[in-house]
Amino acid sequence: MPTVTKLVPEETVFFLCDVQTRFKNAIFGFDELVLAISKMLKIAKVLDIPVIVTEQNPKALGNTIPDIDLPSLGPLLLANIEKGLFSMATPEVKALLHERPQIKSVVLFGIESHVCVLQSALDFIEAGYNVHVIADGVSSCNKEEIPFALARIQQSGGYITTSESAAFQLQRDAGAPGFKSFSNIIKEEKDNTARTLQKLLQYRAVL
Repeated sequence: MPTVTKLVPEETVFFLCDVQTRFKNAIFGFDELVLAISKMLKIAKVLDIPVIVTEQNPKALGNTIPDIDLPSLGPLLLANIEKGLFSMATPEVKALLHERPQIKSVVLFGIESHVCVLQSALDFIEAGYNVHVIADGVSSCNKEEIPFALARIQQSGGYITTSESAAFQLQRDAGAPGFKSFSNIIKEEKDNTARTLQKLLQYRAVL
């Protein structure tokens, strides 16, 4: 039987990959992508899930777009790391993970799906982490690249899911503390979730 891998809040870290200002007019469905990411960060705050952010060559590509409210994460924001490496598995990130041996799962979202997201996923899988990529939380300049990048990740042992599915996996129990806040986010984000799914998942049939 195949191994079943589940998301557990205490064993999970969110990775936000390179959603920077210079990409705004280049990335397919950028506005919808930001909506999905913002929802995931709200979930992180409710469930106390740490977040690691990277920025690819920010001197040229700008910083993380301000629509994504990183300061609101407070101490959950473990680091915002400048990188040249396409993968998020930089020495600084590896050190952060090494300091947290309880982390088993990486939830990955950002851009571009066929470059930095793909290479990050492959590196984290190779390092022994369970990698869950948010299908409505990744994109590329050319939308045709996206399903093949996700398929490549899946072929390598990664898991492809959606923002809402991952959120409910992490919440687990309607009787658990914080469920009311969690439920409020899901309700508040209902229209944004539908908009994001319709925009970003229409080209993912290859999965």
